[in-house]
Amino acid sequence: MRILYHHRLASKDGQLVHVEELVRALERRGHAVTVLAPPLYEDRPFGAEGGFVDRLKRTLPAALYELLELGYGLLAGLRLALAGRRLRPDLIYERYSLHTPSGALARALLGVPLLLEVNAPLAEERARFDGLALPRLARAVERAIWRGADRVLVVSAVLAARVRAAGVAAERIVVTPNGVDLGRLDVAPSEAEARRALGVEGRLVLGFVGFVKAWHGLAAVLDWLARARFPEAVLLVAGDGPALPDLRRRAAALGLEERVRLLGIVPRERIAAVIRAFDIALQPAVVDYASPLKLVEYMALGRAILAPDAANIRELVRHGESAWLVGPDGLEAGLDRLAADPALRARLGAGARAAAEALDLTWDANARRVEELAAGLGVAAPLGVGADRARVRAAR
Repeated sequence: MRILYHHRLASKDGQLVHVEELVRALERRGHAVTVLAPPLYEDRPFGAEGGFVDRLKRTLPAALYELLELGYGLLAGLRLALAGRRLRPDLIYERYSLHTPSGALARALLGVPLLLEVNAPLAEERARFDGLALPRLARAVERAIWRGADRVLVVSAVLAARVRAAGVAAERIVVTPNGVDLGRLDVAPSEAEARRALGVEGRLVLGFVGFVKAWHGLAAVLDWLARARFPEAVLLVAGDGPALPDLRRRAAALGLEERVRLLGIVPRERIAAVIRAFDIALQPAVVDYASPLKLVEYMALGRAILAPDAANIRELVRHGESAWLVGPDGLEAGLDRLAADPALRARLGAGARAAAEALDLTWDANARRVEELAAGLGVAAPLGVGADRARVRAAR
């Protein structure tokens, strides 16, 4: 197929990993993918934020910024349609962004099927974490964008319920969690090599990967470390984020400087080697509709996972089999349980890897779903898609 892929990401972070991995998977399967996106991120290091866009957001009145977002989204829709007239794609694939009806506009102008990937209810998310000056406008545009797609790919069943409540028919919604490239992860160094490289041989290693925010709850992990029941325990944090300065100050106040290693931004190609060193992989808090990329990577690398007992997490793992799930006040008790029981950690790690394989949590599987959805919309099915569909059904 010829696929025109549109996104509006300006930051180089886990969101961009999702984009690049899916594009690579589609290309591995023989499709020609043209990506139309802002050029703002191309020369920036991984982990960098949006630069000019972020400065604009901080400088302008919120209402004006939101109107400019919508104006950009409409303009991008015209650019997408013009690119479509030139490229004649079989399919438009768009990663949903707030105030960006680009794919829906291009679909209407070109008559080409649109698959819309929704990773979060962004009007709700922006209102909760950053604030919205024009919330009614944001919700109305969001509903129109979701309804304007032929199929909406959501990352969790919890998010699917949000999209249905916005008026999208259930048969047009497909749950497609985040994935991993198992081939890339499987060549990561062994646990012993990973620990040696990080200087944590003989330690009990707690680990977190990602953009660190206060609501992730890592401060509570520091409090657990300070109790000194497991003095050999250390915390590794790979990533950047607004909560790191406070985390560093708290570690110093608790006398934990030697036991808390803030690694900063780790290049994408080295992240598996860091995760491989973890005894306990932390997903201490999560929004209720997400499919955390770090969780899927932890699973694929066979780590013992500590995560919230939440509906979207239970879509991927089971308590006591492939993760240790805790309630809102159960973090420290969960850490005690896992820290004291190496056999439990080994069992959970093996169960996590088995769950990742059973659920086919790979980018290649996501690419196959795109093929199947395209075929269902009348786009000619690629060679082999029927065999792939049968194999996926058998695996499930």
